[in-house]
Amino acid sequence: MPAISETKNERGYIIPIGGAEGKKGKKPAILNRFVEICGGGDARIMVIPTASLLNETGPLYQSLFAEMGAESMCVPIETRDECFNEETLRILDGATGIFITGGNQLRLSTILGGTPVARRIRKLNALGVHVAGTSAGAAIVSEHMIAGGRSGSSPRESGVELAPGLGLTNRVIIDQHFNQRQRMGRLLAALSFNPFACGLGIDENTAGFIGPDGRMEVVGNGTVTVVDPSDLRHSSMSYVRRAEAVTLIGLKLHVLAEGAHFNVETREATLN
Repeated sequence: MPAISETKNERGYIIPIGGAEGKKGKKPAILNRFVEICGGGDARIMVIPTASLLNETGPLYQSLFAEMGAESMCVPIETRDECFNEETLRILDGATGIFITGGNQLRLSTILGGTPVARRIRKLNALGVHVAGTSAGAAIVSEHMIAGGRSGSSPRESGVELAPGLGLTNRVIIDQHFNQRQRMGRLLAALSFNPFACGLGIDENTAGFIGPDGRMEVVGNGTVTVVDPSDLRHSSMSYVRRAEAVTLIGLKLHVLAEGAHFNVETREATLN
């Protein structure tokens, strides 16, 4: 379950980005919107590049946020031991926004999972700090994280690998680079294991800005595919043989472009 705030603060935004978000131009829409809600010129954004093996990933985002007028700091967290560093926790406490970069989902779950850093991110989001993640960073914000799986349009037994996420929300399970890498099948396979959550398949250069009331606005050039399993009447996942196709009856589907909304609490899709 997400952390519960002991104050009257509104929960911060949760912003999964499908990867390959625009970084060029004067105002990249998604990143600029993130800076705005974090406070604009008063924003203090901590970049966590743990998922990436590239040394330049964290500094790149730090520079981008600085160009947009925000104060930004990159704090590489490469080992679990570093997640117990009091200085890292102190920096987190001063942030108005936290940005988790892309890379390898399992680096995030195995390095951050269950540590003081993970617990602090959950607490801060409950207290109003906004948390965005791109690609692998998007996958880990939910309670259940898609860690890998098969490409393709149809769900199959053994078609998805799941791992624990940060648990900022238990209302959705997220996949990214969605249409570009044909990931409908593995999102459906994930939902067959956990039909409580809605599936969000987020395209590249596209984000879902999920507000404290659960209302998500789509921002970017692609779409967010929402798979709602609340009326699921049948799943064959429990008895199909290895790698066989899975039958799912009763799913509801929405395909949402920029400006459309979906409430992850009420499961209602709207145009405004």
